[in-house]
Amino acid sequence: MDYPNDQSPGAPVRSGIPEHGRIPKYYAVKAHIAVLIEELGEGGLLPTERDLAEKYEVARETVRQALRELLLEGKLRRQGRGTVVAGPKLEQPLSLASYTEGVRRQGRTPGRTLISLDRFPCPQALATEAGLTRGEPVWHMERVLLADDERVGLESTYVAVARVPDLDRDFGPDSSFYAYLHDRLGIAFGDADERIETVLATPREALLIGTPPALPMLLIHRVSRDTRGRPLERVRTLYRGDRFSFTAHLGR
Repeated sequence: MDYPNDQSPGAPVRSGIPEHGRIPKYYAVKAHIAVLIEELGEGGLLPTERDLAEKYEVARETVRQALRELLLEGKLRRQGRGTVVAGPKLEQPLSLASYTEGVRRQGRTPGRTLISLDRFPCPQALATEAGLTRGEPVWHMERVLLADDERVGLESTYVAVARVPDLDRDFGPDSSFYAYLHDRLGIAFGDADERIETVLATPREALLIGTPPALPMLLIHRVSRDTRGRPLERVRTLYRGDRFSFTAHLGR
């Protein structure tokens, strides 16, 4: 896999572009506006729909669809008669939990379908976020999540090859990665930093999960460490918004 060194580990794999390479026109416009949002910064006023349509040489309805998605994702907000760049989302901490355990607790059968398992040198963005070393070998495992054979999510796991050197040989990709770490390698999870937000699936993600691109998704980012505080995994998990809700037990 040719991993783009400038891509954040939290970004959609391959920028959300399906393997066949064809993307809807509105999604291309959305990508352009996303760059503009970064340039404007929080509170920046977005050009009108008419100006954007002229700038990108598309119909106003195409721009309108791109803006609708960016509004739903929380990247933009309405202010009076205009549209401005929204600020960062509020973060809600969640407890460390296993997908397998959660699904089984509800009387359903968990499963996973492997999309890809690749090995590549750790890019700087991933190294900085996950506490790894730039250039060290890392695995990227992408799997569709199942509940009673229904596709309900998409998971990307990044882990150092040094921690799981035989992942491609002795791990069953349809099973629990947490159970593999604990039962086969004696590695226990210590703690994790986790963030959840609402997003829309990219065309590629919607294709893999089998949902319309307009269906809201719950996206969880997790950076986990073992009981000694050493980096363990960086996970990006997308759940169907019409299938999942999340709870957390809170203490004082």
